Amino acid sequence: MLAYIVKRLLQAIFILWAVATIAFLLTFLSGDPAELMIGDNWTAEQITAFRDYMGFDRPLLVQYAEFLGRLAQGDFGVSIRQQVPVSRLIAERFPATLELTLAALLIIIVVAIPVGVLSAVRRNSPADRLAMGGALLAQSIPTFWLGIMLILLFGITLRWLPISGRGSPAHLILPAITLATFSTARVARLVRSSMLDVLGNDYIRTARAKGLSDHRVHYVHALRNALIPVITLLGIEVGALLGGALITETVFAYPGIGRLTIQAIHARDLPLVQGVITFGAMIFVAVNLLVDLSYSVLDPRIRHDGGADA
Repeated sequence: MLAYIVKRLLQAIFILWAVATIAFLLTFLSGDPAELMIGDNWTAEQITAFRDYMGFDRPLLVQYAEFLGRLAQGDFGVSIRQQVPVSRLIAERFPATLELTLAALLIIIVVAIPVGVLSAVRRNSPADRLAMGGALLAQSIPTFWLGIMLILLFGITLRWLPISGRGSPAHLILPAITLATFSTARVARLVRSSMLDVLGNDYIRTARAKGLSDHRVHYVHALRNALIPVITLLGIEVGALLGGALITETVFAYPGIGRLTIQAIHARDLPLVQGVITFGAMIFVAVNLLVDLSYSVLDPRIRHDGGADA
């Protein structure tokens, strides 16, 4: 177990290094970063002074080494536009994004798992066709369009819910639904597929032969084993939710990391863009490490040495 954790930590460090390297190189893909960041209205002398202030006049390898050194100390740099540490801006905005992501994840779990189980145990029934048809439709709807439609219906026409900002739990409802819709459909389809595979196993027939209720067979014996690929997908979906928050937070003017990223891109605040990209990768890697470690809890037959017990 310890060897597996060490191995996964080393993989996580490599992934974070790769993401940080890409984030660093993005600074130089569009030409001179100094000219890109300050715009077209500065004089050549001002651009030269800014380039010297930012250190862009130094060799690229020196800049890269300093960038990695700061990251190793948890220093994401300073926002050019706001003149405050990037880590402070992330710390201020991340609770809002985490709140939104957890709300969306709750919707996914509460809706997708029961729908997927129902579709599997009633395969080819009208309920199954309706559920999977709805899932296909949900995966076909663009996130930004869904958010706008929810705003028009529940915020402007019916005036039931707030359409922007963050405050009361009501502010979470529309953006959480918007963010969760695509992932809910995908997880529901995977739950159905995984349940259908499990329901055909011998131990399920044995459980039914013992007289166990359908509810116990489905939700205790079958679902526990069917959840292993679902948990994997949920770990990936956390990254998708954080990425999807870029669009959702913009549509609903929600003050989270996603909206901060869009604002940083528009303002050409490259240190802030680098910081949020690297921080997002850290969260994604950490969540997927926890997902990997959870497998043995769901199924003790799984060992963290690259195999499984017979």
